Amino acid sequence: MSKPIPENILQCPACGSDQLLMKENSIECHACKMIYLKNGKRFYFVEKNPAIHDTLDGIKHALKPFAKIYNFMIWLASPVFSFAHHKHFIQKYIAHNDIVAINLGSGNSNISDNISNIDLFPYENVDLTCDMLNIPFSDNSVDCVITLAALEHVPHPEKAVQDMHRILKPGGMVCCYMPFIVGFHASPGDYTRLTTEGLKTLFENFDLIDMKVGGGPTSGLLWILQEWLALVLSFGSKKLHLILYIIIMLLTFPLKFLDIILIHHPMAHNIASGFFITARKK
Repeated sequence: MSKPIPENILQCPACGSDQLLMKENSIECHACKMIYLKNGKRFYFVEKNPAIHDTLDGIKHALKPFAKIYNFMIWLASPVFSFAHHKHFIQKYIAHNDIVAINLGSGNSNISDNISNIDLFPYENVDLTCDMLNIPFSDNSVDCVITLAALEHVPHPEKAVQDMHRILKPGGMVCCYMPFIVGFHASPGDYTRLTTEGLKTLFENFDLIDMKVGGGPTSGLLWILQEWLALVLSFGSKKLHLILYIIIMLLTFPLKFLDIILIHHPMAHNIASGFFITARKK
């Protein structure tokens, strides 16, 4: 179970006013008169969910309501073996403190009972829906932000990071996982990949605390290899490509566990699948 979001930190995403009238099933902005939906302690600042055009993303979206099954399938069968550095972050900065901590782009996962979940889609475990480019929180109101493999799905990740900086209190912490070498994976869009240098630049207004390989070199290779084999063997057929990709993924995913060893290689970052960055607001 996630942590409810304090109502006193909310602001209108349309005009930025914090003068919000909480009603039984809605939120009304006193300044601009915008009305948003509310269900108990859950808040919905997205009027209409974006359309899903990618077939594989559609399959994942259909499975996400079954959170435990979906998360297990992703952990097991996906080409990426991601090291859960965010768990150490939660234990160090969140678990034993009464603070405001959010998981941006959470999907339907619930990584801690001390964290509020925020996503574009209103899944069962989501406490608030919003656009990551316009987070409906007051300035300097959040202690910790976690965002795991979500920024690549935002059309302007630098603006999302600026908004994280805005809502974080001075000294507030952020933990972000960003992919480097992975194939296209819409959710509902897919825009960005970053090297370690690119990730440092993205968070240049923060103090860098730590940077680690999160998804290893085998994961990076495996994702591209699976896509390549499906491409070569499908002879121009999109339907056959999807079927082959799923079959190849199920046959080859055990290779990713080589990263348990290879992630420790000093040059693993050159072809890593992705990186974790931990940073503090100055």
